[in-house]
Amino acid sequence: MIEGLEKRAGEFFGHPKGLFVLFFSELWERFSFYGMRALLVLYMTKALQYADERAYGIYGAYVGFVYATPLIGGMLADRFLGARRAIVIGGILMAFGHFSMAIEHPVFFFGAMALIIAGNGFFKPNISTLVGSLYKRGDARRDGAFTIFYMGINIGAGLAPLLCGYFGERLGWHWGFTLAGVGMLVGLSVFLWGQHLIGEFGRPPRPEALREKLAGIPKPFVLYAAILLFVPFAAYMLTRPAWVQTGVYAIAPLFVLYVVFEALRSSPEERGRLFVILVLILFSMLFWASFEQAGSSMNIFTDRHVDRHVFGWEVPTTWFQAVNPAFIILLAIPFSTLWVRLGRAGRNPSSPVKFGFGLLQLALGFIAMVVAASRASDNGSSHLFWLVLAYFLHTTGELCLSPVGLSTVTKLSPVRLVGLMMGMWFLSSAFAGVLSGQIAALTGAEAGYQRVFQMIVYFAGGAGILLLLLSPFLKKLEYGAE
Repeated sequence: MIEGLEKRAGEFFGHPKGLFVLFFSELWERFSFYGMRALLVLYMTKALQYADERAYGIYGAYVGFVYATPLIGGMLADRFLGARRAIVIGGILMAFGHFSMAIEHPVFFFGAMALIIAGNGFFKPNISTLVGSLYKRGDARRDGAFTIFYMGINIGAGLAPLLCGYFGERLGWHWGFTLAGVGMLVGLSVFLWGQHLIGEFGRPPRPEALREKLAGIPKPFVLYAAILLFVPFAAYMLTRPAWVQTGVYAIAPLFVLYVVFEALRSSPEERGRLFVILVLILFSMLFWASFEQAGSSMNIFTDRHVDRHVFGWEVPTTWFQAVNPAFIILLAIPFSTLWVRLGRAGRNPSSPVKFGFGLLQLALGFIAMVVAASRASDNGSSHLFWLVLAYFLHTTGELCLSPVGLSTVTKLSPVRLVGLMMGMWFLSSAFAGVLSGQIAALTGAEAGYQRVFQMIVYFAGGAGILLLLLSPFLKKLEYGAE
């Protein structure tokens, strides 16, 4: 029966078998990551007794670091390690991080986050790059593959709050964090087992470089020493969120200037495509700064201002973190099918158009949150319908932007810069993560939840309309790459 599903050798359901190895590896890695994320702000405010503003600041700094390190991890894989070795290093570091989080003490708490940050830098950009490498440029299956891959991410992200969240909230925080560590070990094991199905993709670009020395020390040992130095540095910086904010805002423009430098010495086609990536990265940053409220202000709002009773039973707060992934699981295949069918008909919207629609749907979701906040102000608590509606609209917006963005970066980037540009994609999320913490902190000031959610509606809606207006110009600069 399985053979009947294979259309040709090396493929399964019309895609390379390696896609499904990466699918399950990422599924379990995201299980660990989102299991910890669902508990993070609640753990800080309830177990560590941090004030909301401090918890939001640390959360924003953590998200900023998590999405900044992939830039470095992508560059190291491109020039030295290769994607496979980088993924293994990242998986090991994150597993140590999650198990360290289970020790309920501030020192271990910040050290564990630093290990996860370092590991994510190696793991996240390179597994996405491997997905793109399985397809030739111009392959119509690429967007569909990234949507399938994105569904794997969200199966893991959906299971994580249900299991890690329940264990953490009801049985003890350490049980939730331990379960997240187990998930990371499963994901790493799947990747190690299935490497033969990926072919030759992800090998070191120059195998001999692994044997070279730097100042008389083998390069791999230099790398491991750098990791050992980075972890305590990142742990300390997390205790100073304002420093992280300043650092991200100062460093991000330098990387943009480097991409501009690369563009200026590239061909006109490559230059135009790099410009399109930078524009999309800017708008994606606006999207994620708003979207990341799910783990911070929306999470606390749910805990304190939403009536979570269903048939007399109070739903754990963390379970609502599974609503967005659950909708993605339901909608990922229909969206993937839609893009493929539109592509065959020659009517597939360009990436900028999809991004614009994503931002508009995000704005509609926050209109639902405005209603929820107003109901909470009037009655003390809001019906969970408005929260679920917001997550639904955020999900449809995300499906128009995130998997399409990953595909577009691999599609438009010159081969020599694909790791760097994937890192830039995640760097924009770092900027957005830091900004999201600052936005969330406004809910504790005079602005309150309703005013902050209204502000997001205006910015996200305006950005979506602007991008739709710019899309014909941006499509020309792609030089037919889509």
